[in-house]
Amino acid sequence: MDASGYGIGAVLEQHDGTDWHPVEYFSQKVPPINTLDDARKKELLAFVSVLKRWRHFLLGRRRFTWATNNNPLTYYKTQDTVSSTIGRWMYFIDQFDFTSKHVSGSSNKAADALSRRPDLCAMVHSTFGLDEDLQQHFVNGYKSDPGFSTLYADLSSDQPPASNYRITDGYFLLHTRGKDLLCVPQDRILRTRLLGEYHYSRLAGHLGVARTLARLRQRFHWPDIISDVNRYIQSCAVCHRNKGRHQLPYGELKPLPIPRAPGLSIAMDVTGPLDFFHATAPELARLLHTGWFCGHGVPEDIVSDRDTRFMSAFWTTLMVESGTSMKPSSARHPQTDGQTERAHQTAQMMLRTLIRPDQKDWVDRLPDIEFAYNTSVHPAIGVTPFELHHGGRKGRIFADILLPRAADIDATCSPASTRKYRELLAKARANMQKAQVRMQQQVNRRRIPCPIRASDLVWVASEDFTLEQDVSLKLLPKWIGPWMVTSTAGDDPLGPSFIVEIPPHLTVHPIFHTSKLAVYTLASAADFPGRRLQDPPSMNGHQEVDRVLTHRKHGNKPMQYKVTFKQCDRNDTRWISRADLKVAAPLIFAHYEK
Repeated sequence: MDASGYGIGAVLEQHDGTDWHPVEYFSQKVPPINTLDDARKKELLAFVSVLKRWRHFLLGRRRFTWATNNNPLTYYKTQDTVSSTIGRWMYFIDQFDFTSKHVSGSSNKAADALSRRPDLCAMVHSTFGLDEDLQQHFVNGYKSDPGFSTLYADLSSDQPPASNYRITDGYFLLHTRGKDLLCVPQDRILRTRLLGEYHYSRLAGHLGVARTLARLRQRFHWPDIISDVNRYIQSCAVCHRNKGRHQLPYGELKPLPIPRAPGLSIAMDVTGPLDFFHATAPELARLLHTGWFCGHGVPEDIVSDRDTRFMSAFWTTLMVESGTSMKPSSARHPQTDGQTERAHQTAQMMLRTLIRPDQKDWVDRLPDIEFAYNTSVHPAIGVTPFELHHGGRKGRIFADILLPRAADIDATCSPASTRKYRELLAKARANMQKAQVRMQQQVNRRRIPCPIRASDLVWVASEDFTLEQDVSLKLLPKWIGPWMVTSTAGDDPLGPSFIVEIPPHLTVHPIFHTSKLAVYTLASAADFPGRRLQDPPSMNGHQEVDRVLTHRKHGNKPMQYKVTFKQCDRNDTRWISRADLKVAAPLIFAHYEK
């Protein structure tokens, strides 16, 4: 990178293990307001401009090297005070992980030339070219290719045989369907370059297999072209990162175990918008105590989603004290608690049919809805929940008064009633097992077994990550990563949920259902030698802190700061710890502490 009084120049290069290769060139005129600045400030301006231009390449990489003949950070970081402009620039630079390297002016010729170009517009140029001795490259390939060498030699003789093939300027052409196709010899480097030029160049656009193959077939011919195009695109990291997955989702259905007895395992969730939708964890605990514990006992486990109230320290401690284990769903996968989601849909439907138009009486209708639901036959167990929880006794409604009284009612706790209740439980368990098998067969027709195992590299769906705030969400990558799978979440090594090694600055739960993951296919250097590395940087979803509003401290807990974020609503505030603020925004933290 280099800056002059006229322009800014930089080259983004990538190392393939042997040598450095340019990815993009960048050149831009210095803004008029900065033309009179000293050399240090211009170099810092150049670095900031380059980081903004190539942010999608550099943000999230573990370490990249900044080669410059004048490192302005060495000077500015020794100053007690800096201007607000320099402060903003240094705060922006702090997001990136890099090392600086001093290079002499003679070794920085490319960037130096770009900073002195006469054109005044920004210029980005992707370079990817074939060898200058292209013709000789093809001729040597034809002579060594087992499929082309004999025919090439015959056509090069004084009396060539009649054939659809011919030689023009040393190139081997096949005439078919009214046009000449250039035959490509069995040279892996040459074919790799052609595949790259017709797939990931700026004018190719990373199109799929069919379009890339059609484009190549308009101009070239070689026997394994279909296989080569398929393998090349399947191993293209840029395509994996930015394209949606159009195959069946991973992860076959694995139902939860059937409880030994009623009331030992329950599922819970909060639905809204109702009055208790914004209830706190203690308020929900009180509802659970009065609504379930007092009437049915303390369960052995509770299935729920990862609501912050269910994951809070208060709720976790309460469950430990009561001897109840929590079974939270994997993040962003509500199907784990699907039975509760379905029950909420039914309850909301019943509410819509019973409440007044002003919706003021919905609380008064809840007991009626609860009774109606519990006295209806549940399709999964084949009996009513009321019977299952009351020893086989059916819940009577007002219409039952008109019916004759049953004569075979057994006394409570009699041997006959106990036997019938056991038969009822066995019937319910058998029906639940049948329902699970039926649901597995239905769902698994549209899913495929999970191929992911521990230590694999995977892409993670970006739809639920909080990524860049000032760009179009539709144009963000479909997948982020790749990251390593550390282990499975549970005892089954086949999943369906896995623990992924997410970078620590991303505030997301690291357990993902396999339907949110995609296998990362590492390109083989032997298949496509000389292929430009295309491992894209990992998007980290960093949110820039805008300012600190206030702070608080409770007892021995760490100091917390209430902050707002750039490109976000001013009312969207968050409390973060002192350590997180110092890492995310050191300059803003230092200014606030003054």
